Amino acid sequence: MNSVTVLRLHVYFIFLFFCISLKPAFAFDDSNSFKNSEVTAIPADIAAIFPSATRIGRPEPDLAIIPVYQLSQLLGYVFESDDFTDFMGFSGQTINILIGIDINGVFTGFKVLKHHEPIFLHGLGEQPMFDFIDQYKGHSIKERYIINARDHSTPGITNFDGITRATVSVMVINDTIIASALKVARAKLEGFAAAATVKIKTDFFQELNFNQLLEQGHISHWQVSKQQSLKLAVDVSNELVSVIEELTEDSDTDAAVNGKDGDFIDLYFAFVNIPIIGKNLLGELEYQRLLESLKPGEHGLMVFSRGSYGYVSENFIPQTVPARLSVVQGEFPVDIRDIDFYSYYDPSFNVKIPDFYQQNIFRIKSQSGFEISQPFEILLAVNYNQSFLAKQQYQFTIDLLLPKKLFYTPKVIIEKKQPLWVRIWLGRSIEIAVLSIYLIILSLLFLKQEQLARHVNAIHRIRLTMLVFTVFYIGYYSQGQLSVVNMYTLLLSLANGFKLEVFLLDPIIFILWVFVFVSLFIFGRGLFCGWLCPFGALQEIMSLLAKKLSIRQIKISPKHHNQAQKIKYVILFSLLGTSFYSLSLAEQLAEIEPFKTSLTLNFVRYWPFVLYSVLLLLLSLKVHKLYCRYLCPLGAGLAILGRFPLLKWLRRRKECGSPCQLCRNKKCEIDAINRDGSIDYSECVQCLECLVTIENPKLCVVNKYSHRPIKIKKVA
Repeated sequence: MNSVTVLRLHVYFIFLFFCISLKPAFAFDDSNSFKNSEVTAIPADIAAIFPSATRIGRPEPDLAIIPVYQLSQLLGYVFESDDFTDFMGFSGQTINILIGIDINGVFTGFKVLKHHEPIFLHGLGEQPMFDFIDQYKGHSIKERYIINARDHSTPGITNFDGITRATVSVMVINDTIIASALKVARAKLEGFAAAATVKIKTDFFQELNFNQLLEQGHISHWQVSKQQSLKLAVDVSNELVSVIEELTEDSDTDAAVNGKDGDFIDLYFAFVNIPIIGKNLLGELEYQRLLESLKPGEHGLMVFSRGSYGYVSENFIPQTVPARLSVVQGEFPVDIRDIDFYSYYDPSFNVKIPDFYQQNIFRIKSQSGFEISQPFEILLAVNYNQSFLAKQQYQFTIDLLLPKKLFYTPKVIIEKKQPLWVRIWLGRSIEIAVLSIYLIILSLLFLKQEQLARHVNAIHRIRLTMLVFTVFYIGYYSQGQLSVVNMYTLLLSLANGFKLEVFLLDPIIFILWVFVFVSLFIFGRGLFCGWLCPFGALQEIMSLLAKKLSIRQIKISPKHHNQAQKIKYVILFSLLGTSFYSLSLAEQLAEIEPFKTSLTLNFVRYWPFVLYSVLLLLLSLKVHKLYCRYLCPLGAGLAILGRFPLLKWLRRRKECGSPCQLCRNKKCEIDAINRDGSIDYSECVQCLECLVTIENPKLCVVNKYSHRPIKIKKVA
């Protein structure tokens, strides 16, 4: 083997040794700052919320949040709103949002994980919802948010633009974001738990000397002898043992020269911003100078050292973070930084203190999340060489807790926030009042229908006025169009746990449903389908327009009419069955209802939906209320519930049906009169046209020709 080959082998061995040593050279496996470093794969959703993140911590065991880090620096937290709130949206389901907040309580980003809001899924599209939520990005949880504030000049509020036609969903989203974020902030961030924050007693003071402060626990003392430190080091590494022996071998000499004791660690800790500690140690003037060096909410931790191993090295630079000393609370590192308190002033104390060779005051910032009244850890790191290229770090640790008598919990009167549905009802009180008055008038009209039916022109004007009111006020302005989707919500709520609050979120819909449900058993479906359904009223106005334009309408034969009526029942049961299989699919299939396109979105939608709605209205010019009669699943459901009303007030005469067929063939455009002259209340919309005919001798042929026999041509 020549010299060249030998040289190459040496190079290969050196390279192999370097590769083996490379990982531990840059790893501090026992360092507290890297406890969660194994979780380095960042999910895409979290990376979008925290672009600068390099790793995430393990999910909290008692709080469903994930800490996010940039190396060892905590950036903030991400969490799902469903883990903290259960506000039901308009669909009866929650809106689950992935939320990110930084350590200052500022929103960093959002991701909608799941929702079933019909207005966004099958109406406006999801982008308006995403745009609304993105308004919170960059804003703090502490801000007061108002959606669509009328007065933008009011100080102290953050006004966000809402979404037209989606008021309920927007308010639910707002409450979901704020409530869930506050729960996380109060648990993890400084300055958010106002109702339960423990504060320092500023008026608690008595004169104490250094030993008394130590005895009462106001000053903490940490001692680790040489023997104790070596005993701990033996179980770790021989190299660590060597380092400690080297640091303590000349302790007797150092004690004489520098005032050091023979202990390896001999440290004292005092929070000098606490009056009873700071004033006794520093004196009034120095204490006030300290407060001027700290910002509100910050703490000043004074550290003294007498041991062989100092908390800072000889190369320590003032106003920087100490490499050896660190503070941890709740497994989270607490940032401490020297304030260089004695840069221009010599150390001065109000009481006699032991001789120390090191003393510094470190700042703990208010946003660090440090809670001074809770337990915390002090860590002192010792570095040692594991190998020629690999360095390791061992941390000595002590648990500390300040006496409870230094703190108090202020009594705070917590203002109970009104439930969301209450705020919505109060905000729409005028709409509720107008609708309630209209329903009262409508109820009185039905109770006095026979008397009103005698006045032909008056009843026709009243009906036209109420149809217009239903279309434009209830339909377009108040968004009071009932839908088969409401039936989904009710049935799923009954199956999964009924919550009244879900149905109270839209007062107009709730009031209409209560009114309709009661009226179904009194008058049948006709009161809603003929007087309160905006799309039904829109179709009837189209029929009136057809008469004005002399457009002749098509009369469906009784045979085909009876067969076509069954279609809406098939649609109803298909939709209800689908809703238990897939709510999203059922909501998509519910697009057979043209209500959303024509009334909720004002025909501003993807063209197939607009074409479908317009086509139905145009067909109403030729076939009276075609959609209501043959396709409407909502009408089918109401027909089933209102099939046997208590009050059948549409008066009939003995001649109706035999021999007279006038109302059946000419007056009832909805074809709800049977051949025998009786009313089919499951199909009747109670337009009162048959009653108007009977109550007026000039219209009713029975009265007109009562003095002589009449012949009525039968129509198949």
